[in-house]
Amino acid sequence: MRVLGVDPGLTRCGVGVVEGVPGRPCTLVAYYVVHTDPADELPLRLLHLDRSLTDLVAEHRPDSVAVERVFSQHNVRTVMGTAQASGIAVLAGARAGLPVQTYTPSEVKAAVTGSGQADKAQMTAMVTRLLRLPEPPRPADAADALALAICHVWRGGTRSKLAAAADRVRRGGTR
Repeated sequence: MRVLGVDPGLTRCGVGVVEGVPGRPCTLVAYYVVHTDPADELPLRLLHLDRSLTDLVAEHRPDSVAVERVFSQHNVRTVMGTAQASGIAVLAGARAGLPVQTYTPSEVKAAVTGSGQADKAQMTAMVTRLLRLPEPPRPADAADALALAICHVWRGGTRSKLAAAADRVRRGGTR
């Protein structure tokens, strides 16, 4: 399974692509950070993000997309930009006909480190170790996107299989 993970952000949007199967180590395909200029108007920033994510989905042809679910923060301006970037990431996956799954930061931390309370340094160290990288992916947005992709391979793959099996049962099928 190839997964494109997105750590949404309006100024810096992390994108990570991994391949793997549940219960086995994942393999790094690529990672990026899409930048937008804070001085640009919002529509131009969102358009740049949309085009960049659409191009990355077309280039890497993932089986699914994993996006960090936006959670409430104290800074409303920051959370609004993150939510807008998240919507663009979900749209890029949906437009390509891919399943898109969102994960909370705690779900990703728990999947990758074993603790939903892990800090950025622990997350980056585990992503580096799990993908057998010679050095940590930089900046942290890229490491977070890779963590999302790993989380989806390990949790989402199983979740998707269970949902598909339940759907077959509801429709009266056995396969």
